[in-house]
Amino acid sequence: MRYALAIGLTLVLWGTARPGWADDKQAERLEKSAEVITEILHTPEKGIPHDILKKSVCVGIIPSEKKGAIGLGASYGRGAMVCRRGGNGAWGAPSMFTVEGINVGFQLGGQSTDFVLLVMNGEGANKLLHDKTKLGADASAAGGPVGRSAEGATDLQLHAEILTYSRSRGAFAGVSLDGQVFRQDGESNEKLYGSKVAPQNILFKGAVSAPSAAVPLDTALTQASPHGGEPFNPR
Repeated sequence: MRYALAIGLTLVLWGTARPGWADDKQAERLEKSAEVITEILHTPEKGIPHDILKKSVCVGIIPSEKKGAIGLGASYGRGAMVCRRGGNGAWGAPSMFTVEGINVGFQLGGQSTDFVLLVMNGEGANKLLHDKTKLGADASAAGGPVGRSAEGATDLQLHAEILTYSRSRGAFAGVSLDGQVFRQDGESNEKLYGSKVAPQNILFKGAVSAPSAAVPLDTALTQASPHGGEPFNPR
């Protein structure tokens, strides 16, 4: 209960203290991402297993994914990714990304949906730094296990580079995002940080400080999993 109140208070305080150089849309995305991850981490029986979160090197959140007009039956979403510096250090500054494809809206009935992606190793993180990565093809992906522990995880889930989850109307579950195209969002990063910064420098090298709007997200992840991941060299 104290944890929930602390995160909620942080969200309120930092939501009113956005940096002048950060675009409002980027700040709003970060604040919503913090709300999503905080709510999910507070449902341990139906949330992300702690041992899975502890092993992850990065966490990506897409708040309120909706079907968009980029093609017939297509879907499109914008999210924020945070990684452990060096793969196993403290959670660093966020890098913005997009996901696009044709399956998400169909799978979930076109409902407003939040998505969470856990990057489980350095190889998966390096692949997401590319200009375009197709989940399930360029990087192995699987719907993640749900619950207090990953005891019942399948072999596919245990060996996937990226584990993916969805939450729609309060229901949280592992969901396949195979076929979705992941891209780093350089334009949004430039708006957020005021200049062009390479994603690997944001995520792994501490080249920029996290904006104030990212503090609630950092707080939630740090309290839930202050240590973990694995060291690796970003390419």
